[in-house]
Amino acid sequence: MTQGCGESNPVPPPPLPDGGAWVDCDEQDAGSCAPGQSCRFIEAYERSLCVSPCELATGCGDSEILCCPSGEETGAAGYCLPKDACTPPDAGSPDAGSGLDAGGDGQNGEDGGLGPVLDGGPAQDAGMDGGPAPDAGVDGGPAQDAGVDGGPAPDAGMDGGPAPDAGVDGGPAQDAGSPDGSVDAGVDAGTPDAGFARVRLMASNVTSGNYQAYEAPGIRLMQGAKPDVVMVQEFNYKSGSISDLVNTTFPGFYYYQESGAQIPNGVISRWPILASGEWDDPEVDNRDFAWARIDIPGPKDLWVVSVHLLTRNASTRNTEALSLVAKIKANIPVGDYLAIGGDFNTDSRSESCFTTFAQVVTTTGPHPADKNGTEGTNASRGKPYDHVLVDADLRAYQTATVIGASSFPNGLVLDSRVYTPLSEIAPVQSGDSAASNMQHMGVIKDFRVPLN
Repeated sequence: MTQGCGESNPVPPPPLPDGGAWVDCDEQDAGSCAPGQSCRFIEAYERSLCVSPCELATGCGDSEILCCPSGEETGAAGYCLPKDACTPPDAGSPDAGSGLDAGGDGQNGEDGGLGPVLDGGPAQDAGMDGGPAPDAGVDGGPAQDAGVDGGPAPDAGMDGGPAPDAGVDGGPAQDAGSPDGSVDAGVDAGTPDAGFARVRLMASNVTSGNYQAYEAPGIRLMQGAKPDVVMVQEFNYKSGSISDLVNTTFPGFYYYQESGAQIPNGVISRWPILASGEWDDPEVDNRDFAWARIDIPGPKDLWVVSVHLLTRNASTRNTEALSLVAKIKANIPVGDYLAIGGDFNTDSRSESCFTTFAQVVTTTGPHPADKNGTEGTNASRGKPYDHVLVDADLRAYQTATVIGASSFPNGLVLDSRVYTPLSEIAPVQSGDSAASNMQHMGVIKDFRVPLN
């Protein structure tokens, strides 16, 4: 049975300006957050997150994050939270009533400068609104809104049109949502500056143990990388269903797993998967090439193919590459973005399969590396087994992979044995990449794609 999943209205993962997810934590475990942070339950996301204390007067230094009052008699005055997860103190001036006011209305005697209620209109409001509904932003229409919008629909970004949007868009088309008109997949990968969104891709064959399946070390490595789209190999989970694995690792994400395979390939995505399927691998019968078309922010869709080439020899891998390239040319529109990622099992970058793949993606360097500049991705770090290869259009938008205070200009090979500080990739533990039978490292690349 083919599995292509995603809740119809999933709780979105909490955003950061760089698009990563805030770190989950355990309120009973004092050590689950970085020094200086606190673990607090965030009702809007139905989960506990590590948050930083702040002063209401100075804020948090980012337009997407607000300093929300803690409500505590002692301790921090407030905590930095995503702006859609809290209602800040009113942004207006004191009126003649008992509290602060976000604006004047004059309707129904509620306000107009006199009155006892906190209001910018007939409903309590944390911003300015010309309509009756609660609003956390500036809006000329009556609908509830978490951003700046010239139209009546809910919006998590800035849009000149009426459709839900997960980013900045100058037209009426849905950006990172699904084509059935439903609300967008959530906050996009972030807008580091106006008009662009970050998309982080990961190739992941970080299984361990005796069953070619994901266990705690591999799950932590994927979480620590904070990817938006993962091309997964050996997509098995012995502690539950694949849905359980995805919900454990990336709550609210979408996924596709190829059917009927012993060690299946698959895709996990922050954004809705519009179409998915598998193409036959002519050299092996326990897996195929799993593909997905993803509605990333912006006008172009992203097609990704998760591959797991054979270890047999270079000639066999080139035969697999020839078959896949033919499928790509026949099925993927030239105008969309393309990424091929996964476990290639290649002994060197001079193998003929790279020449074949170069017909549809760029294969030249510079290549991702770890903290020490090492590019190999097998367990001993001497061979380039794993790759994220993209077409020329997407390669033009590649940007440095930034994690915490660390920056990797060509992408990251994630090896917990050498990564420092580990706090940047929490909840990863130092020994995760050395787990029993883990034979590969994760590979990560970032892209800054235009939204118009």
